[in-house]
Amino acid sequence: MAQIQWFPGHMAKAKREIADKIKLIDIVVELVDARAPYSSKNPLFNSVVNNKPRLIVMTKEDLADDKLTQKWIDFYKSKGYYAMSVNLKQFNEYKKIIQVCKEILKDKMAREAKKGLKPRAMRAMVLGIPNVGKSTFINRLAKRKATVTGNKPGVTKAQQIIKVDKDFELFDTPGVLWPKFESEDIARNIALIGSIKQQILPREDLFIYAVEYLVKNYPGTLENRYQIAVDLQSDWVEKCYDDIAFNKKIKPVRGITDYERVMDMFFTDLFDGVITKITWELPNE
Repeated sequence: MAQIQWFPGHMAKAKREIADKIKLIDIVVELVDARAPYSSKNPLFNSVVNNKPRLIVMTKEDLADDKLTQKWIDFYKSKGYYAMSVNLKQFNEYKKIIQVCKEILKDKMAREAKKGLKPRAMRAMVLGIPNVGKSTFINRLAKRKATVTGNKPGVTKAQQIIKVDKDFELFDTPGVLWPKFESEDIARNIALIGSIKQQILPREDLFIYAVEYLVKNYPGTLENRYQIAVDLQSDWVEKCYDDIAFNKKIKPVRGITDYERVMDMFFTDLFDGVITKITWELPNE
């Protein structure tokens, strides 16, 4: 696969600003999507975070495979990270993240107090690629609309400091992607969780990839949702489009199956978790 280039100017600027501000930070809270916990983790952050404690927060656990979410938490802990998963639709989850951060930093703050340093708020930097729930996370913790949110990649454009309570502050950053995806699977996984536009990849290829993955890893889910049977040993693609369109009453265009509307429905169902709770990758891969 040719390398997919993706590095808008505001993302390059954000990376420089993260590197400049990291010395002011006590802990990094890195949000990744629980449906693709490896693909949604930006390798560029490793070069700018240095040795700061890092808490990996796997968001959207309500849309991911529960068993695999736990395997991913164990995987990241084995690599020396702190790790947890959350459903950001539940308000108490936000408080839990702050409590975990405070627990991680407890010894550091105690050492500063012992040295006679003036008490101060703990400072956390929030990092994540577009559309992992970062702006929603910030707004809930700040109890106000502190950042602009949206389902389009790259909505948050500016960095800002947000006071959560008297002893905890968050440093927000725009969602930052890396310059290129060298793995086709990573690019596809990122597209399937909505962190890049599907149009960057051939949409038909993404549809085929997703259907094949569901048939192999979540058998029966397509039958339950679309009343179809997909036999990957046969020439199945066109029949799959036709059967979904027929069963979901998608009208043909000039007598031909409306492939675009079939894909619109399919990808919307994926994003909304209607088909099943899906994780697109395994730790041992």
